[in-house]
Amino acid sequence: MPSYRVTLAIGALAPGTAPDAVLPAAAALVREHAVVEAEDVRLLRGVPCAVVRFEAEDDRAAAAVRDATVDGLRDVVEIRSDVVTRREGGRWIPVA
Repeated sequence: MPSYRVTLAIGALAPGTAPDAVLPAAAALVREHAVVEAEDVRLLRGVPCAVVRFEAEDDRAAAAVRDATVDGLRDVVEIRSDVVTRREGGRWIPVA
């Protein structure tokens, strides 16, 4: 099964939301729809990002996982941007 990852650029947190709660919340939302392979926090161009790697049958299913994750986080954190990528060999290819 192909490996995908959703990368969420994190903005402002809702009142009462701890910064260290965002990644576990994102991974839990992905886990509702797919098998989670890994989760990580990265700083990309100065912006904190939650990255969750998961398995999905195809690009359409991966995009649905992203949509559900972004929708589930809207009340606790501002998502500045989101992208889904698919693993092909040693590269991550953006999914449309």
